[in-house]
Amino acid sequence: MEALIEKAKVLQEALPYIREFHGKVFVVKYGGSAMTQEHLRESFAKDIVLLKYVGINVVIVHGGGPQISATLERFGIKPKFVGGMRKTDEETMHVVEMVLSGDVNKDIVALINRHSGEKVYAVGISGRDGRLLKAVKLNKDRYFKELGLSPPEDDVGYVGEVVGVNVELINSLIERNFIPVIAPVGVGDEGEAYNINADVAASEIARHIRAEKLIFLTDTEGVKDEEGKLISSLSERKAKELIERGIIREGMIPKVRSALKALESGVRKVHIVDGRVQHSLLLEVFTQKGIGTEIVHSQT
Repeated sequence: MEALIEKAKVLQEALPYIREFHGKVFVVKYGGSAMTQEHLRESFAKDIVLLKYVGINVVIVHGGGPQISATLERFGIKPKFVGGMRKTDEETMHVVEMVLSGDVNKDIVALINRHSGEKVYAVGISGRDGRLLKAVKLNKDRYFKELGLSPPEDDVGYVGEVVGVNVELINSLIERNFIPVIAPVGVGDEGEAYNINADVAASEIARHIRAEKLIFLTDTEGVKDEEGKLISSLSERKAKELIERGIIREGMIPKVRSALKALESGVRKVHIVDGRVQHSLLLEVFTQKGIGTEIVHSQT
C-alpha cells in the first residue's frame, strides 16, 4: 500500500506542470547515449508519448554523428573534422543526408510509433522537406570567433547555418496531432543540402515557433560551476559571464549560446538534461527540483 501511495504522490506532484504546459510546445534535441543504448531509447520514446497524451506537443530534432562516422568508414571514407566540426564535402554530404534523413530518422519514428497507440503518430521529415530549414553556407570565421577560437584555414564544405524555418509546416503537423521528428539537413537557394548542427537546428526551430521549452538531451549532467558542481538554474546574464570566464567551454558553448539565442526570441526556458538517466525528460519537466540545468531569462 505504501508503494501505491508513493506513486499517487508522484502523479500529484506532476499535476501542476501538466496543467501549466497543456497545449504548449516543447522542442527536444535528441542525441548522445539516449539514441544508442536500448533501455534509454525505450525510456525516451515512452516519455515522448506520455508528454503527447497529457496534452504537450513535442517536436524532436535529432543528431546522428556516430552513425554518420560509422557509415563513412564502411564506405571507405575517413571522417574529417575541422576545429571539432565535421568537414562535409559533396561525398560526405551525401552520406550525412542518407544517414540522418534515412536510417536514423525512420528508426526514431518507428520507435515512437511502437509505443504511441492509435491516436498519436510520429512523422519523420528532413529540413529539406517543404524547405523546412532554409540554410546558407556557414560563415566559419564568425562562428569560431564567437566561440573564442581561431578560425581554421580549411574549408568546412557543406556545413550550413539556418536562415529561415517553415513554421507553417511544423504547426500544420502539430495541429493534426503528429509528433514531428526532424533531421537537421538544411536546404539552400538552389536546392543544395547542408549539414546543420542539431543543437543549432533545434534552437532555431524553437525560437521560430516560440516554443515553451527547448530541451537538450546530452551526455553530461548539465552546466557546471568552477568547482565542477551542477548548476540547477542559470540566468542569461550568469551564463554569458561563465562563457567569458571560460567556465563554460568546449562542446557546452554551442549549446548554451543556442539556448541564449532561443531565450532572446521568446522561448520561456531552456533545459540541458542528462540523457543517460532513464526518464530524464519527465524528471526535469514534472518535478520541482529537476535533474539538469535550466537556463532562464535574467530578472530586470
